[in-house]
Amino acid sequence: MDLGLKGRVALIAGASQGIGRATAESFAAEGCKLAICSRTAQAIESTAEEIRRAHGVEVFAQALDVRDASAVKKFVTEATAKFGKIEICVANAGGPPAKGFLATTQEDWQKALGQNFLSVVYLAQEVIPHMQRGYWGRFITLTSVATKQPVPDLVLSNAARMAVVGLVKSLANEFGKDGILVNNVAPGYTATGRLRELAKTRSAAQGKRESEIFDALAADTPLQRVAEPREVADTIVWLASERASFITGQTVLVDGGTYKGL
Repeated sequence: MDLGLKGRVALIAGASQGIGRATAESFAAEGCKLAICSRTAQAIESTAEEIRRAHGVEVFAQALDVRDASAVKKFVTEATAKFGKIEICVANAGGPPAKGFLATTQEDWQKALGQNFLSVVYLAQEVIPHMQRGYWGRFITLTSVATKQPVPDLVLSNAARMAVVGLVKSLANEFGKDGILVNNVAPGYTATGRLRELAKTRSAAQGKRESEIFDALAADTPLQRVAEPREVADTIVWLASERASFITGQTVLVDGGTYKGL
């Protein structure tokens, strides 16, 4: 199936590992040019080189913290100077630490909002004007099934992710007239470092082995397993494609049926 993405320019944040990396690889497999970033220079440069070798596409890579508005602006400016445009943006950042509410601090809340909400704002502010000029754009955020039902021990994420959903709806309404689609992808339990962190926290709290925690997470999913990062990435790529050209303002769950609501 031709997704109509060959030659498009895609920016993916948090692209050195997990779902972000799988997303970058999936866009590269479709023939997209990539602008990728993450916090660690060695990790993002290594990712870029591996993608170049595997897929033969151009990759612009830079280390930065997406909580830094000036760094985001510089990255988008330099990526645009290289490729001439930004057509797809995937706003992704690692989640805040697993904690109960009374264990959180004011600093935890500031960091969570910066990492998981304001980073999305900063990226949108920089890339949307470029999409407007081309009258075509896909802005896709990455959150969690927590936007539908809170996940125990993830109160910071539960709260911050909901702000992203409100922003997605607002941007979809405002920029649809400019040919820009804005959607949110909400994974369930996925085999990433983030899930290992959650399992470690629950293991300590419940006095169980981490393997038992993973088994319980899988059992809580109708498909009886956790997702692979590529399965989430494939959904993101589809939303960016011409095959999803009339979908905007939505939160698409990739959770194996974990969310039990209607």
